[in-house]
Amino acid sequence: MQGISESGPVTSSPPAPPLAGSVPAFWPAFLLVLAASCITVGIMWDISWHETIGRDTFWTPAHMVIYLGGFLGGCVGGWLAVQYTFLAGPAERAATVRVFGARAPLGAWVAIWGAVAMITSGPFDNWWHNAYGLDVKIISPPHALLGLGMFGISFGALLLVLTRQNRLQDGTGSGLFIWAGGMFVVLAGVFVMEYSFPNLQHAAIFYEVCAVTFPFRLVCLGRAGRTSWPATRVAAVYILVECLMVWILPLFPAQAKLAPIFNPVTHMVPPPFPLLLIFPAMAMDILLSRAGGATGWRRVALAVLLGMIFLAVFVPVQWLFSKFLLSPQASNWFFAGNRVWGYVNRLGDWTTRFWRVDPSDPDASLLTIRALAAALALAAVSSWLGLLLGGWMRKVQR
Repeated sequence: MQGISESGPVTSSPPAPPLAGSVPAFWPAFLLVLAASCITVGIMWDISWHETIGRDTFWTPAHMVIYLGGFLGGCVGGWLAVQYTFLAGPAERAATVRVFGARAPLGAWVAIWGAVAMITSGPFDNWWHNAYGLDVKIISPPHALLGLGMFGISFGALLLVLTRQNRLQDGTGSGLFIWAGGMFVVLAGVFVMEYSFPNLQHAAIFYEVCAVTFPFRLVCLGRAGRTSWPATRVAAVYILVECLMVWILPLFPAQAKLAPIFNPVTHMVPPPFPLLLIFPAMAMDILLSRAGGATGWRRVALAVLLGMIFLAVFVPVQWLFSKFLLSPQASNWFFAGNRVWGYVNRLGDWTTRFWRVDPSDPDASLLTIRALAAALALAAVSSWLGLLLGGWMRKVQR
């Protein structure tokens, strides 16, 4: 049965019988989650570095933290492949995945692939900057490859934690899963950051991008977690990590080293204040706890309901909160308000206005009934994919 426990909503379904063999050790999962955390912190630091200082060299501290995460993830995955191929007994090897004759947990293979992609993207990114100069947008070809590698290590960490959690089947390892899930959501938030400035939060494009990005992750993690309020806890980790970067980065003095300098910043530029995903996550947790393991057309109906709940909570909350973030009351160290602009921005009243909401603007993206219907369709598909992947992740034991 499923329902709401004294500690909050839980999702439950008949667990798969645990595989034979010893339970995967804690330390490889911890180190892989640490690698994902290094990547997450490093990429946010790197974006701030570009906005504050410019790209002065490839060997920046932010880049080193990112590639430390990639190197650590590759090493952990490689060690697990060596261990389970040559040092494990038959029962342990049977509980792994075979690739080209070698054996390791599925999460290790995904992390190895992610590490290879990240290492390949490094010289590619260096060449790209030498050939074309500064990035105009976050998403460039080398950054796309880097992002896929980051996704690989982040998702590999999730799978390795899930292998341990699902084999134990008593909730052990849920804390590590929640933290890894939070890193998974933060990375998604980083790669849609250019669409999530408060100035865009009255435009349809913002809600459409969020409808594609976040229901998938919240539903997937909410379905896979064996603890109470899993999606809510993951969203809380997302907000905590983002807020720490908002509060810590501006403590460090820095100035631009590349011209032209239109905004002479004196400290590291913080990211925008995080989205309030915790509110739709709470509502989605409650629905998931009551729905259980829906299949067939019931899963489709559940996905539509999850998409509706996400938008019904997220749109009014973020709509009102964005008005506050653009007000003078938010221009402080806590909310970062008007402090998120880099050295290349000419400051003006445009920084406190909503963008793409003027019908006469050729780039306008008005939040009409039609746009909301499109966002609902995107959120429903995103939720459906999250249900599929989350149900599979709940059974991962290899």
